Amino acid sequence: MTRIAHDGVLVVGAGLAGLSAALAAAPRKVLLLTDAPLNHGCSSAWAQGGMAAALTEGDTPEQHAADTIAAGAGLVDAAMALRLAQEGPAAVRALATLGAPFDMTPEGGFAQSLEAAHARARVARVKGDQAGAAIMQAVTIAVLAAPHIEVRTGHRLRGLLQDAAGRVRGVIAETNGRAVEITAAATILATGGIGGLYAVTTTPAELKGEGLGLAALAGARIADPEFVQFHPTAIDIGRDPAPLATEALRGEGAVLVNGQGERFMARYHPQAELAPRDIVARAIHAERQAGRGAFLDARQAVGAHFPEEFPAVFAACLSGGVDPRVELIPVAPACHYHMGGIATDADGRSSLAGLYAAGECAATGVHGANRLASNSLLEAAVFGARAGRAAAAEADPRTQPTVRVSAPDLPAEPLAQLRQAMSRDAGVVRSAEGLRRLLAELDAFEAIYGLAAPLVAARLVADCALARTESRGGHFRTDATAQQPPRRTFVTWADLPGSRALRYAAE
Repeated sequence: MTRIAHDGVLVVGAGLAGLSAALAAAPRKVLLLTDAPLNHGCSSAWAQGGMAAALTEGDTPEQHAADTIAAGAGLVDAAMALRLAQEGPAAVRALATLGAPFDMTPEGGFAQSLEAAHARARVARVKGDQAGAAIMQAVTIAVLAAPHIEVRTGHRLRGLLQDAAGRVRGVIAETNGRAVEITAAATILATGGIGGLYAVTTTPAELKGEGLGLAALAGARIADPEFVQFHPTAIDIGRDPAPLATEALRGEGAVLVNGQGERFMARYHPQAELAPRDIVARAIHAERQAGRGAFLDARQAVGAHFPEEFPAVFAACLSGGVDPRVELIPVAPACHYHMGGIATDADGRSSLAGLYAAGECAATGVHGANRLASNSLLEAAVFGARAGRAAAAEADPRTQPTVRVSAPDLPAEPLAQLRQAMSRDAGVVRSAEGLRRLLAELDAFEAIYGLAAPLVAARLVADCALARTESRGGHFRTDATAQQPPRRTFVTWADLPGSRALRYAAE
């Protein structure tokens, strides 16, 4: 196998977290690997709502942190939330300096939208629903112009390299059907979430938790994997992935109705359409399960202004034969964000020396059991940059890789079966019976296909969801609706009863 020695920082993933890390690592040399072309295969480019930050007079980082803590249902790391909120305004301004075309007020300030569970309007946006694409375009241009960054597309992550002491020394990547080992002083995983493990998702299908799974197999500590956020209003037009109707629509006054035209959210929460996402998602799920259906009515709130105010939503609806200016938008909950991930500190350090993580594959503690709307791009920018700076300070230990942590592929047919099983039993509502059924299916898959990284990620979700015998945030158990004293989950792969303490690693 070919081996390349990179005396610098190795970044795997080219969403906002990975690109932010690469830029922040300057002047240290950075090698950035991504399977897809830049601006493809990452959730950042698909984000609609924007970036939450205290940018207007009267708002403060402390208020933003308080809203983040409240939404996280008792499990948010308060110090991390405050750090995110304090560094958020500078992160937004830095992106604007790079060329991100945020909407501005006539007075020259940032125009900001109201989204669910925020006490005030604080979401910096771009043309209503274009934030992710516009921000990623600006950052991508900066990365391609940066002399310290080398970008290699067409490189898929296949494994991690460790030395005899367990320190991560780089990765195994596959390019053009060949495997290559790349060693580095420090490795940052920015591999995204787990939406591709679910049958209905708003994220790129490529995101199957493979970085998370490989880190777990290498022995990294994993935090809160059972907490998955389901966006309430995926546009239900039969597409995979499902297009998203941004929460900003409800912030502008759009309402949820059932098939009889009745507004139903007030029956589920006093904040109605602006209730926390998990509550709205379960309400829509309940209406659909009862046969009443669920629809977003933006005819009065947006109406004729759809093409210019929410162009992405407008185009998605038209592609499914729905004109949202005059028709109801059919909606359904969809896997949208993973609050859990590789446990890190404020600088992206994992429990394994030499390994950092940033973005959705990491768990900093800022999201708790339920992410506050539009905190995801902010976390990617803030903690991605922090990880890049910390990784750049790592000296090359000059040790040799002696362990290769790799995983087999999961073929298309069992992956499709896995996605259906995850949506059925580890979705918006869960139960011990369903989770045990899911774990039995994972056992069967592993017996045939081995410990493929998506199966490892799925087991982390399922095992920890079964162990959490309460309902909290994005984790709702029909057989355990009450809450217990708050506690976060921290596990390693060897801790999981279903893992049989295997490490699919040593060679």
